[in-house]
Amino acid sequence: MWPDSWDHWQYLALMGGCLLITLPLELVLRARVYQRPRRLLVALVPVVAIFSAWDVLGIWRDHWSYSARYTTGVHLPLGMPIEELVFFVVIPVCGLLTYEAVGTVLRLGRGATEQGQERSRA
Repeated sequence: MWPDSWDHWQYLALMGGCLLITLPLELVLRARVYQRPRRLLVALVPVVAIFSAWDVLGIWRDHWSYSARYTTGVHLPLGMPIEELVFFVVIPVCGLLTYEAVGTVLRLGRGATEQGQERSRA
């Protein structure tokens, strides 16, 4: 599917795909995750900090490594690939989008159910 020269972009392409797939949750279902940047940062900062520290520790202890074939080779100062930082931001954002979209759908469903009950009483 990918030319060999594109292999090192696969990790980032996957993260971009995750954002594209969940974007309609913001636009269509009005999840309002991107519209509230302060709340998003409050949710992301602890996740990124904790998991980045854990990741760096795992790298330093040789518990895991990352394929040079599927990553860009750009590393942060402590040796973590940039793709991991992107992962620690993108996946929680996608999770928040999903959570908020489900809440919106449930609220809409409850509202429709309540309206239907009021009509049947009349």
